[in-house]
Amino acid sequence: MYTKASDPTDGPLTLEELQLATRNRGMPLEAMRYDITPVGMHYLLTHFDVPFVDADSWRLQVGGAVARPFELSLDDISAMPAQTLAVTMECAGNGRARLRPRPLSNPWLYEAIGNAEWTGTSLWPLLDRAGLNDDAVELLFTGADRGLQKEVEHNYQRSLTVEEVKRPEVMLVYAMNGRPLEPQNGFPLRLLVPGWYGMTSVKWLQGIEAVTQPFTGYQQHNTYRFKQSADELGEPVQRIRPRALMVPPGVPDYFSRHRMVDAGRVELIQGRAWSGQGEITKVEVGVDGSWSEATLGDSVGPFAWRSWSFAWEAKPGEHTLSCRATDSTGAAQPIDQPWNYQGMGNNSVQTVAVTVR
Repeated sequence: MYTKASDPTDGPLTLEELQLATRNRGMPLEAMRYDITPVGMHYLLTHFDVPFVDADSWRLQVGGAVARPFELSLDDISAMPAQTLAVTMECAGNGRARLRPRPLSNPWLYEAIGNAEWTGTSLWPLLDRAGLNDDAVELLFTGADRGLQKEVEHNYQRSLTVEEVKRPEVMLVYAMNGRPLEPQNGFPLRLLVPGWYGMTSVKWLQGIEAVTQPFTGYQQHNTYRFKQSADELGEPVQRIRPRALMVPPGVPDYFSRHRMVDAGRVELIQGRAWSGQGEITKVEVGVDGSWSEATLGDSVGPFAWRSWSFAWEAKPGEHTLSCRATDSTGAAQPIDQPWNYQGMGNNSVQTVAVTVR
């Protein structure tokens, strides 16, 4: 029996959650074998509808508290100095469905991730060209997608401080893995903010406005907050917390996804680890609660995930495998995730139940 969404619950998935789950998709964890996630396997979250945008008539409006407002076509932006960066992107709600009681939103497990190569142009030179006024404190980014959330109708909008957008890796991107953005990935142009959770990288970008007061729109002020109740303001969700995930070993049962592994030495338990706060410095693998350090591999780039591997002497029986990452700030994944009302930033360790036969 499905219930109508109201408050966080321990009960079955609601009809509303199932609707969201069928519109959005996670990356199958076996896709971590690819350094660069294929476009069709990269996670996807769309808040409202995917807008239809005609690239020929589309223009990016740059204005607000600037000396020289202007607009740009896609050809104008494509003609600017370009760079390509591999960036690991993760949804802020990744892991939400594993919290108890369960916050009601898209019911992500572990799979709301992906690591793509994004091509575009650095944002700051455009803002420098516009000439920010001295009283500008933030840049407001407006997407073409529009809808209601908690009865508030709005275009999807997020803001960043002036200091944040000065980072050269903050980009306006028009290509993903060497080809134009797909409609669901933000065609014709999106923002890319490496190191931050995915909600910051506004898709279907149509406007950049310099503002003189911090933005308090719905997607900035009402959601994407660490808070304990609906009435609490809480702290904003920003940079990605450290996380390691493993490619589930062996073969799966179709329905339960339970793993089956043959006894003996499993040479390659493998996975990826990343953090928006600093470099990954350690990954540990747990076998039935006993932790050992994994071997770290290379990172695909300064803003991309890092590979790791571990050899396991698999003995017959039932086992639980897990993994956890530590970054250069000393931040490590928790074993048990502290609960929060919106289910944000859940980076508790992954567990994989395995039968060794």
